[in-house]
Amino acid sequence: MRRAVPLLGLAVRLAAAAIWLVAGAAKLSDLNHFEAQVAGYKLLPHTFDAPFAYTLPFIELFLGVYLVLGLLVRPAALLGCVLIVVFVAAQGQAWARGLSLDCGCFGSLAHNRVGLATVLRDVALGLPCLALVLWPARLASLDHRVLGLPDRFCPVTPSP
Repeated sequence: MRRAVPLLGLAVRLAAAAIWLVAGAAKLSDLNHFEAQVAGYKLLPHTFDAPFAYTLPFIELFLGVYLVLGLLVRPAALLGCVLIVVFVAAQGQAWARGLSLDCGCFGSLAHNRVGLATVLRDVALGLPCLALVLWPARLASLDHRVLGLPDRFCPVTPSP
């Protein structure tokens, strides 16, 4: 059982990476559509809609790559948590204001109206990053190989 824990940590890290890679790639496939989704939230001044919409997918892709490689696992996971909090807050305010819009979480890949279901889904999608902030999984990672950082997903406990 103890040997499976680092593999579980690796699976959590790769799941988090997959979430960010799919989200970023889906947005990149139709940036104009994603820009319209961002504008629909009516959170940013209009002049910032395009820069935000054209930057966020690259941040999500870089975040996914960092997690796949296991490079700076804890900071990358922390950034993932911050992004999830921002997304949940944006959806929450849109839902509270009665805006009927597509959440934009996965670009044009998925069309879901902002509401309780999308908020709860995003909270759930943030859990792997939260786990990695608390216990950075560094099995097969550059953090371990290059920086010598330990795998915190499998903490060492003294034997009885």
